Amino acid sequence: MKHDIAQLGAKVLRQTANVVADIGSIDARQLIEDMLSTLASTQGVGLAAPQIGVSKQVIVVASRPTSRYPKAPFMEPTIMINPLFVNSSDAQEKGWEGCLSIPGIRALVPRYKYISVQYANEQGFHVELELNGFIARVFQHEYDHLIGKVFLDRVESNLDVFSEVEYLKLTEVAF
Repeated sequence: MKHDIAQLGAKVLRQTANVVADIGSIDARQLIEDMLSTLASTQGVGLAAPQIGVSKQVIVVASRPTSRYPKAPFMEPTIMINPLFVNSSDAQEKGWEGCLSIPGIRALVPRYKYISVQYANEQGFHVELELNGFIARVFQHEYDHLIGKVFLDRVESNLDVFSEVEYLKLTEVAF
């Protein structure tokens, strides 16, 4: 079932999400279905359970070209349960981010270029992945939702925050 997206100011977005203890439970399966349905109805490239009001450690990374991210690489929707950072590069780079929970705002956010992550998949199997570039950025953005942070918390300067209208004017030339 499609859910409304929690908006900045909702308490659930500032809480540390709870571990999913029983990955095979009916509740966990329903949460995953709801997240996939909700994300599919948006122009987003990822979603965290807190964004649909559920304080559980589940994210979906589903990079694809959309009107919000026309140059995004394609990645099948990937469910990541109880995800963890294993390692990250020292190198960070600033890149544009927006958030379904903070519509109308974009910002340049520093993120690690390369990361190693671990998580359980929908079947409960342990998965380790190396992520880089845009996909690594999406993971870090969604992971932040699990620790009570939003992308604006990572911005180095208020000068890096733009309205969506100004962002589009600025980046129109790049697209």
